[in-house]
Amino acid sequence: MRFTENEMTQAMAGAAKSVLATRRDVRRGKRDVDELWESMDRAQRYQLLSGLGDQVLPVLVALPDVKVAPGTRPSYTDREVLATVESVATDDLGRVRRAVLLRARVALVQAALAAVPPRLDPDALIDPDSSG
Repeated sequence: MRFTENEMTQAMAGAAKSVLATRRDVRRGKRDVDELWESMDRAQRYQLLSGLGDQVLPVLVALPDVKVAPGTRPSYTDREVLATVESVATDDLGRVRRAVLLRARVALVQAALAAVPPRLDPDALIDPDSSG
């Protein structure tokens, strides 16, 4: 699938926030995940995104191309995402660990896809009043 730079950035931020949402203080409602994300400095964000990049980015790139109507997001079933995760997974783990890893990566990729902003209509980006 071809994503724009902005879509990939938003997808990675969405995956990172889904990981942050597992923190105890966020789960118990003491902190908001968006507030926690904003309070992180660049180095902290980089460390989190760097760890997720190896797991999420290859899958996003390997997803099959789908038609995305303007105003909608690309969507995939869990089965499609699982097949893509399995095709790029190179981890040499036992059966149980591999199954857990695959489920976790599918969840991360689905969180990333949910954070992708709706596609813009390329025709709507052209200003008809401009002379060009």
